[in-house]
Order: sequence, then C-alpha cells, then structure tokens
Amino acid sequence: MQFHVEPLQSGNCGYNCPNVVVADGIIEPDTPEEFVDFARQVARAPNLRAVMLINSPGGNVVASMEFGAKLRQLGMAAIVASYGSDGRRAGATPGECVSACVYALMGAVRRVAPARSRVALHRMSVSQAEAPTRGHVGFVSRRFADSRLVGILARYARQMGVSPDVVIQAESLQPDHIRALSQREMKRWRLASPKL
Repeated sequence: MQFHVEPLQSGNCGYNCPNVVVADGIIEPDTPEEFVDFARQVARAPNLRAVMLINSPGGNVVASMEFGAKLRQLGMAAIVASYGSDGRRAGATPGECVSACVYALMGAVRRVAPARSRVALHRMSVSQAEAPTRGHVGFVSRRFADSRLVGILARYARQMGVSPDVVIQAESLQPDHIRALSQREMKRWRLASPKL
C-alpha cells in the first residue's frame, strides 16, 4: 500500500484547503508499520487533518486488523475514496474497500462510504502453490479461515463498534464470490455511513 498527503481542494477553501492522507493499494504484512513510519514523517504537515482516503482491493487479513488498530490509536477517520485530479481541481473520487480492506476500515473512528464508492465482502483464504515433483504436476491448494481466526475477527469488529455480522456474512460467501454491501447494510452493521 502506498501513502501520501494531498489537499482536498474545493471552491470554498482556496489555499487553506485541508490536507488528508491517501492510502491506495494492497494491504501487505508490512503495511501497518509502514503506515506508522509515514504518520511520524508527516505528523506536522500544515493543515493535515486526521482523515484518510482509503482505496484498496484487500490483502492480508491480519495486517488489515493491525492497520485498523493503528488508525484507531491515531484517532483517524476513513473515507472509502480514491484521489484524482482533472487538471483544474484535485480531490476525492469514488473508490473501493474490498475483502480484507473492510477490516482496516473498521478501525477508523469514523467511517464513510459515499454512495458511488464500493465496499464489498469476500471470504478469507490462503492459496499455496505445491511444486511439481517427478512425474506429478504441481497444483495450487487453498485453505479457508478456521473458526479461531473467524472468532478473532468477530471480537475485533465488536471492539471497533461494528456488528460481527459483517464477518459472519463474509465467511458465509462461496469461494471467489464478492458481495457488495448496500448503504442500508453498512448502516445496520455500523460499518459506515454515506456522509461525514
């Protein structure tokens, strides 16, 4: 995952527009510590708000929980959005938070998923490649989360003020199925609201 600081420009604030953190990409095992290092470097940036635009297809589940815990420790809000520019104006554009990203999102003190952004669940799994051996073709095997990890995720969700039903719904999906959440579901499960 890549991090940088960008201004949220609008016609109302001119040069005094707030700066926010932009987080974009796959959540890897080293993402939580990379974020902490980044946060230390930019802590005194002018006009920096405790707001993150997050745009991610997912990644490592354990790292996502750790990343979410870091967001909570720093008191950061998160908006599911990307950052773009049309040449005249730069700012938030629709983004996505899919699969393991949802667990990072849970950690934010306030969570916003604008109507045009996508938040979606996916069942946890780990793929392992088995190397070919003499006379046999290699293959890829897949393992799904055991009940212990599902329980850890459910407790984490509860601690973050989110219904553990989010985890249960994700783990009830068929492999390779991604389920986009409606605004109503996100509100019911206290995952996100459409506005700050």
